[in-house]
Amino acid sequence: MCEDVRDGEVAVRRLGEGAALADVLDAGDPMAWLGLDSGIRSWFHWLPSELLPTLTEVDGRRPWLADLPEARLALALCHRDGRVREAALGQAARCPGLWPLVVVRTADWVPAVRDGAREVLRAVLDLDAAVRLAPLILLGARRGRGVFAVDLLDEVLRRAPRERLGPLFTDADRGVRRYAYRLAVAEGLLSPAELARAAARDTDPVVQNVCAEAALAAVPEGDAMGDAVGGVAGGVAGGVDVGVLDALLCARGPRVRSAGVTALRRAGQGERAERFLADRSGLVRACARYVVRQSGGDPRAWYRQRCAGAGDQALSLSPGAVAGLAECGMRTDAELLWPLLGHPAPGVRARAVAGLRTLDVTDVRRLRALLDDPEPGVVREVTSALLPFARSLDTDRLAERLGDGSARHARVAAFRLLDAHGGVVRLRAAVALLDDPDVRLRARAAHSVRGWTPTPGVPQGSAEVGELLGRAQRLLGESALRMPMWEAGFRG
Repeated sequence: MCEDVRDGEVAVRRLGEGAALADVLDAGDPMAWLGLDSGIRSWFHWLPSELLPTLTEVDGRRPWLADLPEARLALALCHRDGRVREAALGQAARCPGLWPLVVVRTADWVPAVRDGAREVLRAVLDLDAAVRLAPLILLGARRGRGVFAVDLLDEVLRRAPRERLGPLFTDADRGVRRYAYRLAVAEGLLSPAELARAAARDTDPVVQNVCAEAALAAVPEGDAMGDAVGGVAGGVAGGVDVGVLDALLCARGPRVRSAGVTALRRAGQGERAERFLADRSGLVRACARYVVRQSGGDPRAWYRQRCAGAGDQALSLSPGAVAGLAECGMRTDAELLWPLLGHPAPGVRARAVAGLRTLDVTDVRRLRALLDDPEPGVVREVTSALLPFARSLDTDRLAERLGDGSARHARVAAFRLLDAHGGVVRLRAAVALLDDPDVRLRARAAHSVRGWTPTPGVPQGSAEVGELLGRAQRLLGESALRMPMWEAGFRG
């Protein structure tokens, strides 16, 4: 595929050696055609003269055009001379394989070429060609003078039946999918249930929003939706396609789920929002709390009940419920979070630590013990909670964790805390990792050393600091540490 000028140059060289156009580029890749166009112009002076016809070979009727094979005609369509490009357009109209280059020429910098290409494109752009060329036309719209082709594409596709747009709904380019779904919404080509399923299925946030909003526009006020959601998929009830809310509520993307949860209130089904109070997404949890409150419920009481549970209820506690309590709770709710630091589920432990930080409740002694937790997620949250208290921690114990014998997440946590301590402690830890086998740790240590400055408690010209910076200089280079050396008092 020709994804840039360099690939386009390779394609041009192969065309010059006699290769067929289909053998040198992927015709379905829009970037391939743009790369070919750029490659021909880049290699123009190095191409053999017999490959590129000149105006001296062209009489009034230009008979050479009719004899050119497809590959040579492609070169003519990208010729440096605008008169040759313009002359080649008439022949290109009879070669569907070259219509992508006609699209490229509709944005040509020469008015005569541009106008000629637009006449050709208007004449050849039927429904099949529009679907095939849509990705290239939409890509060209991002460049100058590409609006004409997009307007023409709109004109053709707005008359298309829904099933003919199928390839555009599944195109790998998210820009194409965005265009296709906006067109479908504007023309009413998809039912609310189909839009809801598209919102749940597509990974692009813009497509999700476009489809979810259009699907929810069909959700009526009050209880009319109640029977529809519980009906048989594919049917219609109350004037609304069945399954709209169900499709949105089951989506993997949090944006789509949150839209579905918010719509529950308008559909008169606010009680269904309760099960989303413990959703894995904070956005969905916030929407669920709003709907539950509007329906007369108390989200905080719901969270407290879950987090204070015992037995099987405690074992089935989800991390989302713990996070939700911190999001809407008060500092007094920390009493329910402390016991969860020993919960068997690592996600619950991590959310409990994060929740305590959200509620601004910290006990350094109790949190410090969790630095030895086997789960990286838990240690990461504990480290974030302890960073403001780094200077109160035992730096010797943290330094011991920097060794190769510790788990990587423990080493990262130790370095973050030592780095936050500042002064000589930070410099010792960073220099110790400058030749570490872990590439990412080594890079973080080098960044720390380069940005190191002495704290007020570090004496100017300290022998230890001089030895540490000298070792770092041997590994990082003298110029990298000129400023730290100068600020530490070594100005010689």
